Amino acid sequence: MGSLLRSVSGVRWGELRNATGAAASGVPPLLSRIAYGDEDTARIAIDDLGDAICALGFVVGEATAPTVPFLLELVGFPHVACKAELLDLLGSICRTDQWHSAAAATQDRKHDASYQQQTGWEAAARTAVYAGRSVIEGIASSVRPEEATPARKLLQVMDSTSPFPKL
Repeated sequence: MGSLLRSVSGVRWGELRNATGAAASGVPPLLSRIAYGDEDTARIAIDDLGDAICALGFVVGEATAPTVPFLLELVGFPHVACKAELLDLLGSICRTDQWHSAAAATQDRKHDASYQQQTGWEAAARTAVYAGRSVIEGIASSVRPEEATPARKLLQVMDSTSPFPKL
């Protein structure tokens, strides 16, 4: 995959599940299309990737957290198209609390344990976004408003949420 995304092959994507429950083996080709495709190709790939790692804009899966560092790498690379869309996807990941909300609303404590894995995915994904704060801050100071504005919006989301939601 070139110097950009060179460590993507180190992740066992086929063993991970995406937000829809399917194997996450489709994530690397989508990342590649974002990295090396034209703007239209990148936009479609971001949409498809969003469906896979942050379904409906608020449900994450096991593969979400391992994908976030690559999203941050793409956002930080100067020649990648559609940075605003990538930043929006990171914002959606950062805001997710579907599994934590479901676990908190569970009246039957024996079902509480069934949410432990999913709440862990959510916390790991959010933590991965927070780990890229310096990249996002760099983009927020860009002279290009089409990049700086969504980066500032993501920083606001990060400042208003906790990386570790309470149950």
